[in-house]
Amino acid sequence: MKKLALHWKIIIGMVLGIIFGFIMNTLDGGKGFVTNWIAPFGTIFINLLKLIAVPLILASLIKGISDLKDISKIKSMGLRTIGIYIGTTLVAIIIGLSIVNLVKPGTGMPTDTIEKIKTTYQGNADVMIGKAKVAKDAGPLQPLVDIFPSNIFTALGEAKMLQIIFFALFVGISLLLIGEKKAKPLVNFFDSLNEVVMKMVDLIMLFAPYAVFALLANVIIAFDDTEILVKLLWYALCVVGGLLLMIGFYLILIRFVVKKSPLWFLKELSPAQLLAFSTSSSAATLPVTMERVEEHLGVDKEVSGFVLPVGATVNMDGTSLYQGIAAVFIMQVIWPEGLTFTNQLVIIATALLASIGSAAVPSAGMVMLVIVLESIGFPAELLPIGLALIFAVDRPLDMCRTVVNVTGDATVSMMVAKSLDKLHDPKPKEWDDNYEAVK
Repeated sequence: MKKLALHWKIIIGMVLGIIFGFIMNTLDGGKGFVTNWIAPFGTIFINLLKLIAVPLILASLIKGISDLKDISKIKSMGLRTIGIYIGTTLVAIIIGLSIVNLVKPGTGMPTDTIEKIKTTYQGNADVMIGKAKVAKDAGPLQPLVDIFPSNIFTALGEAKMLQIIFFALFVGISLLLIGEKKAKPLVNFFDSLNEVVMKMVDLIMLFAPYAVFALLANVIIAFDDTEILVKLLWYALCVVGGLLLMIGFYLILIRFVVKKSPLWFLKELSPAQLLAFSTSSSAATLPVTMERVEEHLGVDKEVSGFVLPVGATVNMDGTSLYQGIAAVFIMQVIWPEGLTFTNQLVIIATALLASIGSAAVPSAGMVMLVIVLESIGFPAELLPIGLALIFAVDRPLDMCRTVVNVTGDATVSMMVAKSLDKLHDPKPKEWDDNYEAVK
């Protein structure tokens, strides 16, 4: 096992976790055992990743900006990053709408199935509608206001990514303006902090195979009604098919824009993708994504430190694709008269804007879906039924679309690095590189 590559260890953990979850589902007291004695280890793992995410972003971005030596390069990198993210998001939404209009998974669903789903998931739908109302009532410029922190310690404590990114950029630019001599002590501090946190990532990843076992076992025991899952199979296949096409699009970019092997790219990024699938959170996966992109894909720190944290917050290609499919699927089932070309254009625009404001946490896409549906005049009285329709399969699809979000972040970071000549030969580090000297 020591010689086995990390991604194979994680895959083994995932498979065993799924099998274990199904076995526990068949035993009396099995669900309680998984919930009380297995799931907490997955929670501990996610907490550890979140623990190091903030100091990693802060240290990596400040050090990266200060290394650029030229403020104009920050503008160039920022414009390229945002421009490519918007472009890939548009591609994702168009792929999603094309598939759902072609397959039409929502036509012909039995009325009794709709009623059963409504009864089962009405409460969950009401919660999401409430969260969406809070987001909508905040005002159109609230996302802009939220970028600027009034207290950086509060922002750090609550892991508000955009505020942390703004503060890091502010500090990095200020370090450039005070001159290299005066900036050097603080730059050295953040450089050292970055190395320490990256080593912490290596140590935490030793626990990853066991953590994904716990996470997947906990996910499996949550599925009670297999009949509903079967009824929603075509909808789920549309989402998964669209997500696979999106990954194919990324691989084309890697091959023809970055000039790298797609298979090599997938192999080196796979531990981050597998964790994204297990945790359903691109924010929790961010430290691992940064470690893989920097050390195994060869992207310079000043690029990965900016592109990846921004991507974890504003680049939600998988979520945008899902929103397009989910919105049209819901209309096909309960509001077919709303399926106009104009409404689908509105879905493209709203899904793009909603993805930028979507939090990098599980089920955030469901909250944004409410806003997308309301933008096309979807009847308010049907909204709880619409959301309830897709709740049964939301978690497994959330896991899949998070993989696409993380893959998209890594792809864009390589594209930006290539355009700025910031790609280097990969230099992987292991947790025990310096162990012999200190044991």
